[in-house]
Amino acid sequence: MDLLQSLILGIIQGLTEFLPISSTAHLILAPYLFGWVLDEQAVFIFDVLLQLGTVIAVVVYFWRDLLAIVRGVLGGLAARQPLATPEARLGWLIVVATIPAVVIGLLLKDSVEALHRQPIAVAIILMAAAFLIFLSERLGRRAQGLESITWLDAFLIGCSQALALLPGVSRSAATICGGLLRGLDRPAAARFSFLMSIPALTGAGVLALNDLFAIPNFTGYLPALLVGTVASLLVGLACIHWLLGWLARRSLAVFGWYRLGAGVIFLAVLLLAQ
Repeated sequence: MDLLQSLILGIIQGLTEFLPISSTAHLILAPYLFGWVLDEQAVFIFDVLLQLGTVIAVVVYFWRDLLAIVRGVLGGLAARQPLATPEARLGWLIVVATIPAVVIGLLLKDSVEALHRQPIAVAIILMAAAFLIFLSERLGRRAQGLESITWLDAFLIGCSQALALLPGVSRSAATICGGLLRGLDRPAAARFSFLMSIPALTGAGVLALNDLFAIPNFTGYLPALLVGTVASLLVGLACIHWLLGWLARRSLAVFGWYRLGAGVIFLAVLLLAQ
């Protein structure tokens, strides 16, 4: 993989990680569209590691929130009152929301990785998940803020995050839609989704680092990885800011229509290439 390819993939990761259009699908399908011939195993690991750039973007963007959460959690534990403040409670809600994806991800790791090598299936999943967006926009009450999230809400949104293990669903789409279906308004659902992404994407990145070290001469991938990660960080920061502004005034439906259109294009390219 050369530096230009890694730059393009990093930009794609930054653009699509937080938009509910599936970064995984775009990273899997982009090499087919550009006609790149890349090592499948190395590209899978590279794609997962690019998520570390977007994790840093979330940390940078929400650093005040995260600092308050960490202080709240540690202070609550020290005082033996772990839920004493809203910030501490939010921290534990994020932990609860993270558990389902971690458990299911570890159980289905091999099956999920196999799906990454089936681009036609990924394109179909990309289109099918559009209906999750349409459904959540139609049924969601969109009446509650972040402070209203219950333990059951957090667990169910976490279960929806587990759906994103299927390449093409999109972690942000699954969790934002899960939040909408639990009655959150769009900005609150997106904010909780972004905060949830930190443990989920960090954990996936750590596992991918272990896989990277197992590749012979893995150091040859480091310059490309650095370029891609920086690109995903910078583009991800801009994307978070833009999406929060968009959701304050508009619906997710446009992303559902984008999924359908992009899926048709991806399928056509893949079928014609066979």
